[in-house]
Amino acid sequence: MVRTHALPPERVLLVEGQDDLHVVRQIRVRNPTLPEFDILPQGGIDRLLKAIGPETNAQGRRAVGILVDADDDLDAQWQAIMNRLRQRDRRYAHFNLSDLPAHPVATGTIIETAAEIPDAALRIGIWLMPDNRSTGELEDFVGSMIPSGDPVWPRAESYIDGIPQADRKFAPGKTQRAKVHAWLAARESPRPMGLAIKARDLDTNAANSTTFVKWLRKLFQ
Repeated sequence: MVRTHALPPERVLLVEGQDDLHVVRQIRVRNPTLPEFDILPQGGIDRLLKAIGPETNAQGRRAVGILVDADDDLDAQWQAIMNRLRQRDRRYAHFNLSDLPAHPVATGTIIETAAEIPDAALRIGIWLMPDNRSTGELEDFVGSMIPSGDPVWPRAESYIDGIPQADRKFAPGKTQRAKVHAWLAARESPRPMGLAIKARDLDTNAANSTTFVKWLRKLFQ
């Protein structure tokens, strides 16, 4: 019996977890002219970094996006990704990644690799949440989509800000996350971030979201 196996998808976006998956999926639904790509949650930043080599060298791969939180140190996250790409380049000599950028591009980084093997060129994209310039995470990106003038947002901010430091169960760097989830909890039907996009509670025409969509379009074209 001859077994056939489907080739890996040509275009994939690596994300840290399920929240990223659902947010990007709903942004794609709201932008139906985006090219097709698969979203692959990795179960955390460490697993995502380890996946960069195998995923960028998968047979037939044409474009790979890498989506991670900047967290508290954008430069450290950037260097971690660059180190993985350099390791990949040394292992797979037919790719040339010698001209890696020193810093993230504000509108989303896209690297065009050179390949000695015909039809093996690869496009690699990197987006550091929330905006490639700031420390933060997915919730900071989602917070930028809360409609201007929303009457509940100042109250969500005030609620979190009013919690005494001794009573806070979240780390100082996670304050924005707490505010966004407090705002989500006050929706007519409290829902996760991705479903808030689907319900149009969040504005995907906000500047940061629009820039992100342009990056996806260019990466996966």
